Amino acid sequence: MKKTLFICILFVTINSISQEKENPKTKFTNFLAKSYYSLNFGGIFYPFSNDNLIDGFQTETFSRNWFSGRLLLGHKLTEDLSVQFGTMRPASWFKYDNVNNIGYDRSVWINAWSLSLKKDFQIYKKTSFYAEAGIANVTRFGFSIQDQIIYEDAHYASLLYGFGLQHRVSDKWRLSLSGTFLPKSSKHNQPSISQATLGFEYHLQQVDDTIAKEYAHNDYFFPKNIFQVSYGTGRIGYGVNQFFAMSLPVGNFDSFGLPVFWVGAVRAQHAFSLTYQRLIYRSEKIFSLDWGASITYFQSEIGQSDVFAISIFPVLRFYLLRKKGYDFYTNYSIIGPAFISKSDIDGFKSGPKITYHDTMGFGVFFGKEREYNVELRIMHYSNGNIFTRNDGVAIPLQFTVGKTF
Repeated sequence: MKKTLFICILFVTINSISQEKENPKTKFTNFLAKSYYSLNFGGIFYPFSNDNLIDGFQTETFSRNWFSGRLLLGHKLTEDLSVQFGTMRPASWFKYDNVNNIGYDRSVWINAWSLSLKKDFQIYKKTSFYAEAGIANVTRFGFSIQDQIIYEDAHYASLLYGFGLQHRVSDKWRLSLSGTFLPKSSKHNQPSISQATLGFEYHLQQVDDTIAKEYAHNDYFFPKNIFQVSYGTGRIGYGVNQFFAMSLPVGNFDSFGLPVFWVGAVRAQHAFSLTYQRLIYRSEKIFSLDWGASITYFQSEIGQSDVFAISIFPVLRFYLLRKKGYDFYTNYSIIGPAFISKSDIDGFKSGPKITYHDTMGFGVFFGKEREYNVELRIMHYSNGNIFTRNDGVAIPLQFTVGKTF
């Protein structure tokens, strides 16, 4: 489960920009103040079987990992009616073991992005029942054996519905018990999908004007604008990308690291980026939200293809250490809409030209007025399994220098 709860933050960014002149940066915009995110984990059930395979292919055993997650960003239209956008998927894929008893193990990937309405019905002081209904974009990656399609790919729209119970712990926190369902699609040879989870909602809370003023006049540095120039080369390898995708080979262990980012089948030999970021919101000391835009050129590793990408994106920045001479931070950006000049690069199914841009990095602001910036970052382009072509692009570690103003 790598698409973290920040996958939908762009949903609020455009609205934030439109209200920026009226926002003192230490208060949420009206849109953000009515928003929440939800993180849920539990079991997922989809009865794949030999019936889904073409005639002549079957197996006696299957590998199933029931653990799954659902990540959502919500916005309250009224106190008891919300709109939600997010994704649902298993932690690992369903696998057909030893197909036809000749050593072929093949996985089936499944992913669903959803847009839904959620209606709450209060049944006790702090406990409510809710019903949910909407649509889901379902993507399935099937498999082939020796160039013969055994289980075809699928990409289609499906009804999504669900229900659950919530308990209000405080103004910010809700505990949830949820069930979510997608019906069977005979047309696409797809079994039904059911998920049962435990999780929580975190509702953003607006601070009052007095506290917002105190935040705005404290001594902690938050840059209003940043301009950055970045360069990376594949000659140093992709170890950092692999570590944060939990796919770094170490000895006999091929999945060392942290599962918080992605690599990509297409790899950039050289990459150059220009980036602009502007502050939207800042907390008292630790957190800020920016919006950004970038232009990136990279040359692919295998075919030496020249590729350009233009992106807009949100940036979540967390200040880890504040000292007299510098401020050290980490940042994370995900699901930034991007246009990439080529599709299916170097023979890989990297997807269409409209895709998404993701970055993560560590950096410092330094100088008397914190006017200078250096940062190490990795980047990734993919469409989040919205389409069946999603091999993705890995941009190697980039060294970045910047100027604040």
